[in-house]
Amino acid sequence: MSNAMYDKIWHQAQEALSVLLDKESQKMIEPQRNQVFIFETLATFYIKYVQIFRNLENVYDQIIHPQKRILIRKVLDGVMGRVLELKNEMVELELTEFHYFDDILQDLKLTPQQLDIPIPKYFLKEKLEVIKGREKILAQILADSGIDPSKVKYSLKSIPLDEAVKLIQIAERARQGRLRALFMKQIFLQEYKAKQSKMLGKKVMDPWAAALRIQKAWRGFYECKNTEKLREKEMIFLGMTPPPLFNEVSATVIQAEKVDRLRNEVQIKHEEDYREALVTIKNDLKLMEGVDIKENLQDQIRHWFIECRNLTGTFPDYPDIEEGGSAIIFSNKTTQQVIEDIIAKQEEEEKNEKRKKKKKEKQPKKAKKQKKGKKEKNKEEDEEWKMSPSVFLPAMKEGNNTYKDIWMNKDESWNFSQDYDPELIKEEKRRELESEIRVQVDELMRQELKNLKLAVDREREHPEKARKKEKGKKGKKKEKKAKKDKDLTADRTIESLYKELVEEGLLIQALKVNLSDYIGEYSYLGTTLRQVAIEPMPSLLDVRQLITLYGIWPLGSAAVHEKAPLVKSLLLVGPSGVGKKMLVHAICTETGANLFNLSSSNIAGKYPGKNGPQMMLHAVFKVARQLQPSVVWIEDTEKTFYKRVPSVEKMNEPKRLKKHLPKILKLLKPEDRILIVGTTQRPFDAELQSFCKVYQKIILVPRPDYASRYVLWKQIIERNGGVVTGALNVSCLAKVTDGFTQGHIVQAVKGVLTDQRIRRQTYKPLTAVEFIMAITSMNPVYKEEEESFKNWYAKTPLGKKRALAITGGSTEKAKDSGKKKE
Repeated sequence: MSNAMYDKIWHQAQEALSVLLDKESQKMIEPQRNQVFIFETLATFYIKYVQIFRNLENVYDQIIHPQKRILIRKVLDGVMGRVLELKNEMVELELTEFHYFDDILQDLKLTPQQLDIPIPKYFLKEKLEVIKGREKILAQILADSGIDPSKVKYSLKSIPLDEAVKLIQIAERARQGRLRALFMKQIFLQEYKAKQSKMLGKKVMDPWAAALRIQKAWRGFYECKNTEKLREKEMIFLGMTPPPLFNEVSATVIQAEKVDRLRNEVQIKHEEDYREALVTIKNDLKLMEGVDIKENLQDQIRHWFIECRNLTGTFPDYPDIEEGGSAIIFSNKTTQQVIEDIIAKQEEEEKNEKRKKKKKEKQPKKAKKQKKGKKEKNKEEDEEWKMSPSVFLPAMKEGNNTYKDIWMNKDESWNFSQDYDPELIKEEKRRELESEIRVQVDELMRQELKNLKLAVDREREHPEKARKKEKGKKGKKKEKKAKKDKDLTADRTIESLYKELVEEGLLIQALKVNLSDYIGEYSYLGTTLRQVAIEPMPSLLDVRQLITLYGIWPLGSAAVHEKAPLVKSLLLVGPSGVGKKMLVHAICTETGANLFNLSSSNIAGKYPGKNGPQMMLHAVFKVARQLQPSVVWIEDTEKTFYKRVPSVEKMNEPKRLKKHLPKILKLLKPEDRILIVGTTQRPFDAELQSFCKVYQKIILVPRPDYASRYVLWKQIIERNGGVVTGALNVSCLAKVTDGFTQGHIVQAVKGVLTDQRIRRQTYKPLTAVEFIMAITSMNPVYKEEEESFKNWYAKTPLGKKRALAITGGSTEKAKDSGKKKE
């Protein structure tokens, strides 16, 4: 795709964004009461922002103009944050984490696939070298300490020499036995053929009869092949089977991938040129225009001194450095405007003194009336719903305005290579240079003002005020030092702590798993089921979207994490084999995050004593903050919050972190890109109150439905070297395996598709019976188990609110009850 094409996509996305921003500003003012209408407006905004985000993310990844990329990145982060805000609004409105947009998608003429939220590629591209460096250090530490996972797999226990010799002898004798059996089989077949030829004798068959037999066989074979081809053509025409070479990568796709790689190389080169130009252009401006800027500023300030002296009779007080210096007075103002401001200030001071006297007499009577009026207004406002103010809208509006001012109608016919624009850099660097020179000029002009005051007005500054200010500042500094938390490892470096955590097994290597590997399908009946008052089980792709929104986006972007609704902790609940661990590793892979394992089984016996857990958590979170983004994983997290600790596990002390985790959550700030993720198969064993206090967001990961199972069977078979033909009824497999999880399906496929079976596929295609036989030995997730997860979720704060809202209680009552029980 050419530069012009990406520019076109960018312009279209910006136009859609400006229209959406105008609509948002209208909807922010309008109060609403109808909950269905409110959800529809929120959902339409959410869907449209996701479409804009998809286009902007694609453009930001491939566009090569460095200055355009800066603006696109700013808008992209704003759109990401706004999507998260709208998601939070929908959760508060519907009191559930899962939403269904079937009707709205039909109105907007979109497919559910277009609602899939992509992960920005710059999360990994911009820190690829850092991630590779960390991986090398981690691998080196693991290798030095002898706990390298690649070596552990192939390490064997030491065996005595006699036993080793016996094992080799047994293997060798078995090999020789197999070879002898094959040899004897060949001899037997040769002897059998010789006997058969003697029994039949030398009877010569009639050549015409032989020819007829050959013709029969050939014509039968030929017609079978023809009918098979005709059937395939018909099925392709009807759209029931994919055309030939459908799954193979075409030449155009390969070419497009090559172009993408080339564009990335050009992108990096243009970025480097742009950074160099920022320095060189600034230096050139300093030499050429620096002296003129300094003289103009000095003349402007001197003129201000004289005008103030003429108008007020005294010289003005020069603004301090902390206030901004002379920039406050002359920010985008001419000398005449400055004079008018001085006169206006004098008039305002006189008016304010008169108003203060009048207000003192009338204050008590008005206060009572205002209180009554406020109470009445609050009652009305509670009934009506208004969209909460957004933190990201101003940034998006600013970015949209800069796009309109600079890039919308800019003529770029001269810039075919899409390199940096020097004129834009000059404008930016002029402002920087002016602010730098202004600081120097302010120091000179302060001294000049002192000399003028001494010479003309004989005015001297009172040294007492300055001393008081200094004392106040010193006192504040002491207070700040006292407030800081104690660093338990002040004498330790981050490198030493990192090494210690790796050796202790608390910092582990994340598996290379992408979120796209979490296969599933959309739920197409969500809205219709809810209309009939049936709460649908979420689909696997709904879970994948929540992981992107709550886990990957905030960890990947610092700008989004600081301002968006903060999610510090996440809980994944579901039966064994639904992919909870895989999702944890996917979060780390997609964001390049470090993975800390604080599972009760992993920390057993480590950092003993009373202060041991505190020291361990301090080291973990110190390293996590320093090398953010980071994910702290607690596997089988219900053990940390056990109601009753089983006698078998009392030695491991599984509840060591129970008291410390809530304290750590309070210490986490918006600038700390750290996410605590818990996974559990048995949430029923935990204390619900303390459990829900630690985990802000609880995601129920279900077993796959029919649509997801169909996609899973097909893709997992193909990924493991299998070929899906007409002989393999995937629909039958998906129907029969109701209740089985992704783990069961993967296990069954790997069990069937051995190397020998893959080689035999050409003349013996795969059938559904083979996989069904493999899966019969496994235990599925029964309905009772699924219901128990649903019942447990209904007891959580959000589950209680949702249940109250469905049974007829208002959302306000639900929120109040949730707050009380929490």
